[in-house]
Amino acid sequence: MKIRVRTDIVYAPRCFDTTQAGQVSAWKRQLEDKLLSPYITQRRNRKTAKRKLRRSIHATRICAMIDQLREDVTKLALPHGRLIGTPGHAAARSYIVRRIHELALEPYAHGTYEFPYAAGEIKLINVLARLPGVRRSLPPVLVAAHYDTYGTIPGADDNASAIAIALAMVEPLRKKELHRDVIFAFFDAEEPPHFLKPSMGSIHYYEHQRDEPIHAAIVLDLVGHDVPIPGLADLLFVLGMESDEGMQTVIDHAMPENGLRIVAVPNAFIGDMSDHHVFRTHQRPYLFFSCGHWEHHHLHSDTPEKLNYPKMAHIASYMVDVITKVAEEPLVGPFEAYDSLPKELEYLRRHTMHLADKLKMPLDSRDDMRAFVETLVTKYGLLTER
Repeated sequence: MKIRVRTDIVYAPRCFDTTQAGQVSAWKRQLEDKLLSPYITQRRNRKTAKRKLRRSIHATRICAMIDQLREDVTKLALPHGRLIGTPGHAAARSYIVRRIHELALEPYAHGTYEFPYAAGEIKLINVLARLPGVRRSLPPVLVAAHYDTYGTIPGADDNASAIAIALAMVEPLRKKELHRDVIFAFFDAEEPPHFLKPSMGSIHYYEHQRDEPIHAAIVLDLVGHDVPIPGLADLLFVLGMESDEGMQTVIDHAMPENGLRIVAVPNAFIGDMSDHHVFRTHQRPYLFFSCGHWEHHHLHSDTPEKLNYPKMAHIASYMVDVITKVAEEPLVGPFEAYDSLPKELEYLRRHTMHLADKLKMPLDSRDDMRAFVETLVTKYGLLTER
C-alpha cells in the first residue's frame, strides 16, 4: 500500500486563520478538509474518506514503528552477542539506557537507571525505568525483558525482539494516561548458568532492589518470530492468565489487531521459561508472552533479518492495550484460585481447532488440552522448558 504523508499540512497548521474568536471550529474543519482531500472522490463520501484517512495514519504509524523496531534489534543483536562480561553486553546496556533516556522515562529510584549487583566476582546490572501514571501511590505494573544472551550469539529473537517491543510501547502508553505507574525492567542474567538461581536478574530485583509492591508483571521473551506451525505463524502464546481472575478479563477485552492471534496456555503445562518465575513463586499476578522456541533458538543463526517485524509491531500495539487494562484491573486474587480452563479451551478451539482435527485430538477437557500442548511441544518444539 502506498502511503502519502502530508507533513506540510499536519505539522504547519498556522496557514489557517485562527486569530479571531469563533474561528477554532472553522479551522478544524479546514484542516480536516485538507487532510481528507486526497481521499475524497465523486464516488466516495466524507465518512468513507475519514475511515481511509484513519487507516492511512495508522499504517504510517505502524511503518514508523517497524522501522524503529528493526533499528533497535539491529543495534542490540551484535554478531558476538551480549554474553555477561563481554563488550557486547556492556554496549547493549548502554544502548538501552540511551533509548530510555531519549524516551524521557524516569529513573526507577535514586536518580539512576542502572542497578548493579554481583554473583561472586561476576558484575551484573539490571536496567530499570519508570513511566508515571495518574495515581502514583498505587503499586505499579512491571514490564520485563532480559537483555543478556546465551553465549556469544546475536540473540535477535532472544531477547532483542522483546526489548525493542518494550521500548516501542512507551510513547503509546504515555498517551493513555495510565491508572498507575509502569516499570520497564530490562533484566540481566536470565540465561544459564543464572537461570532460576539467586543471581538471575529478575530474582535479584524482586528480593533486593524492589522499592514497592508489584501490581502485576508482564514478561516478554522470544516474541519476534513466526510460530513454526503451518497456518499458525501469527500466534502469540500467553501463560499466566490463571494467576488472577482479573487477567481473564484483561485477555478477553484486549483486542489484538489483524495479523495476531492469542492462545492462552496454563503455565503448569510448560514450566517457568523466563523472568515471570519469581513473580509466580511470590504469588503476584503475571502474564508471560512468547512465540515459543524455534529452529534458531540459542544458535548463531538468531539474527535480525529472520524476525517478523510487522508481527512485532502488532504485538507492541496489543501489549499497550493489555498493560492499560492490567493497570485498571483490581487483581485482588486469591492467586490461582479460579478455573481458567473454559477460557483457555475457547482460545485453543478458536485458533487451532483445524490442527486438532487434523491430529484427531479432541479439545474438551484439561487432559485433552494437556495432550494437545504436549503434542505441539514434541512435534514443533514449542514452549519447551529449559
